Amino acid sequence: MSLLTVFLVLVTCSSLQQPQTDIPPQAPDTSIVYTKRRIVLPEVPQRGRILDRHDSVLVATRPQYRLKLPRRPPLDTLALGQLLGWGPTTLRKRIADALPYEEAPAGYPVQLRLTAAEAARVRRKSRDWPTLTLTESRQRTYTTSVGAHVLGYSAAEAEAFYSQAKRYRRGRFYQLRNSGLEGYYNGILNGRRGVLHPLVDAQGQTQGSWAPDTTFQQGQDLHMTLDVKLQAYAEQLLGRRKGYLVALDPRTGEILAYVSAPIYKPATITAPDLAGVRAKLLQQEGMPLINRPAMRANPPGSVFKLVNAAVALQLGAITPATGFRCDQKLVSCVHKHPAPSNLTAGLKYSCNPYFYQVMGKLINYVPDSLVQDTVAARHVNLAEWRRYVRSFGLDSVLGVDIPREAPGFLPTPEYYDKARGTTRWRYRSIYSLSIGQGEINMTGLQMANMAAIIANRGWYYPPHLVRSVGDDGPLPRFTKKRYTLVDSAHLAALIPGMMAVMQKGGTADASSLEDVSITVAGKTGTVQNDEGDDHAAFVGFAPADNPQIAVAVYIENGGFGADAAAPCAALVMEKYLRGNIAPKRKRWEARIQSRARHGY
Repeated sequence: MSLLTVFLVLVTCSSLQQPQTDIPPQAPDTSIVYTKRRIVLPEVPQRGRILDRHDSVLVATRPQYRLKLPRRPPLDTLALGQLLGWGPTTLRKRIADALPYEEAPAGYPVQLRLTAAEAARVRRKSRDWPTLTLTESRQRTYTTSVGAHVLGYSAAEAEAFYSQAKRYRRGRFYQLRNSGLEGYYNGILNGRRGVLHPLVDAQGQTQGSWAPDTTFQQGQDLHMTLDVKLQAYAEQLLGRRKGYLVALDPRTGEILAYVSAPIYKPATITAPDLAGVRAKLLQQEGMPLINRPAMRANPPGSVFKLVNAAVALQLGAITPATGFRCDQKLVSCVHKHPAPSNLTAGLKYSCNPYFYQVMGKLINYVPDSLVQDTVAARHVNLAEWRRYVRSFGLDSVLGVDIPREAPGFLPTPEYYDKARGTTRWRYRSIYSLSIGQGEINMTGLQMANMAAIIANRGWYYPPHLVRSVGDDGPLPRFTKKRYTLVDSAHLAALIPGMMAVMQKGGTADASSLEDVSITVAGKTGTVQNDEGDDHAAFVGFAPADNPQIAVAVYIENGGFGADAAAPCAALVMEKYLRGNIAPKRKRWEARIQSRARHGY
């Protein structure tokens, strides 16, 4: 018993009822005083690992070596660098990165992480360096430099970051916290210690249990859906730019790549010698710590025309053969193109006046029952539009396995009544919804899922990042297929237009992959921004006839979706489907990666 942790709780009662026990030997004498004991078994569970979809270990609990430098100078940095096998520049940078702010006084306590080989050298020379302190502990170790926003961190190891974040970003601290999979699956990763609950009499004899015993559970591994090689490639395309890229398998809802940019290394948040790097991240205007695909909801721009077209087809406002004039008196159209004579052409050219009139027919429709009340008709029609749009997983959380997913927003008739100060608002005051602007907001996860729904012609599995918990599959909710309210035939009617977008004359024809026999179905978006350059957006999937990957890209201040977002999506699709990039696009790829490194 000396090895056990025992907590004693004395309970005295004159008429004690028979306790609930697993296997009670007999009913205890109710006139005797009993002792409730809680015995925590000594075995401590090992925290589970996190692996990618190909079983490469990304996060594990391993020995970590820390070297504590003497607080009082002078310190012979040249000799210390030689001891550790570091150059003088490397040592100075490592010490600077460990300081929480640049003006830290001389002698500020610094701890440096060492490899096992470096730690062994320090041990061998310990007599020559009595002022150095080497410690060893088991902590979470990242074997990859990518996927920071997905992998997250253990809250127990992030206290230093929490303190820094509260000091630098008091009002935004809640937004900055993103414990990722480490936080979401913390209980599963941690496992469970065994606990016994015996009821003991005065003679020390067990008389049953006063509560059910807790069985020991080893921490379980998480096998992710993420392809770490694709993740690394996608991060190279976004780098220091602001935005996101989400790629998923539409057949399963498994997330293949999940990039929130600007990017940073996952070890940054918990490493003891990266306080200075964390401080810079906290102060950056680009706010790299924000988990953009899950937490940032933005106007989607023209990519939302796909949803509006599908709902208009379902409600009978248009047919695939419906054409409209490109009437720029209604709304401007940035593309020069022939008049869209049908839906395919409207999507190919992303004609704003076309979709203005599509949604206008939907909102302004007046049934015979409301012929005298056009105000009520508009309210009914907007509410019906919203009901169908919500079935795409919008204006609600998708339930992805990452903390604090944002729901986005779709306006209601009541919202406009209040915002406009009258119930007699007209379509002209809400037409921005027709081109994915105004009050509507979507997250990156929702945009990627929208592409998956169209790829599947009307159904989806909730996007998720873990395909297997231990030896089991994903969480049960990720295996339940969900359907939209739009018939598959109407979603299939969008595909020719999305394919035309990527063909000659389409808004993203420069991003075509036809040269490598991959037909892409896509839609570009350029989101108006009153505070700077427009935002670039793109959604799509490939191959168009047998979709295996759906991608959403959003680059803040990126300009046209065709110029900034579509090329990134096309490269990720080609990398995933072929494993390499065709020579034709190598220069194109290098230019995008260069921009990503420089953040423009």
